[in-house]
Amino acid sequence: MCGRYASFRESQDLADAFDVDDMTDAAREVMASWNVAPTDGVRIVVDRAPRADGDAADAAPAEEPGARREMHLARWGLVPPWAKDLSVGSRMFNARSETLVEKPAFRKAATTKRCLVLADGYYEWQKVAVPGQSKPSRTPFYIHPTDGAPIAFAGLYSWWRDPDKDDDDPERWVLSTTIVTAAARDGLEVIHDREPAMLTREIAESWLDPTVTDHDTVMAMLAEPAPELSWYEVGAAVGNVRNDGPELIAPV
Repeated sequence: MCGRYASFRESQDLADAFDVDDMTDAAREVMASWNVAPTDGVRIVVDRAPRADGDAADAAPAEEPGARREMHLARWGLVPPWAKDLSVGSRMFNARSETLVEKPAFRKAATTKRCLVLADGYYEWQKVAVPGQSKPSRTPFYIHPTDGAPIAFAGLYSWWRDPDKDDDDPERWVLSTTIVTAAARDGLEVIHDREPAMLTREIAESWLDPTVTDHDTVMAMLAEPAPELSWYEVGAAVGNVRNDGPELIAPV
């Protein structure tokens, strides 16, 4: 949790909605998906300082005025700078809010590398015990903002330097991200005990603010009320990552 979501709006529409100044070609050209899964490329928004061309690296977010807002394509599954290889990220697609400032993989990013992970809705599976069966039934639900606006998941990001690539290889730096999760609330508890941390527009601005580096302030933002959500049951096809298309969010 959260392990599957839908993100199908045009990148420019998302850029307009979140006041993005610059967008990479990869973010602009990403294909719509109704079944985004860990290790996929996903769109994130960050506030960063102006930097020299070619400096794709670990430049810390700006603390001075003038930081620009950017949309990037990031690998879903955070790869810390100290990781030996990309496989670490496959286990770090979520970061629990309760231990966000304690875990080595997330502690620094929580105060210096926060981002928004953009989505239209996400999926969760409700487990119900079935008499006479050892395994519970699993019913998928599609959860989305009631007003139809895009979702801003609270995220963290990291740059990882691939040691197997040359210094002049443009793909030597890998940008990755994770989605913060919290205890479910506002009725979602009937489906699952966890939910991705979703930010209102006002809190999203604060979450991106690079001058906010205090642990308590970061945690307080995650406790703020989330946007109003609606949900309904969808078909089992979403459970297979090979399936994709708008039919996955059709109510059964």
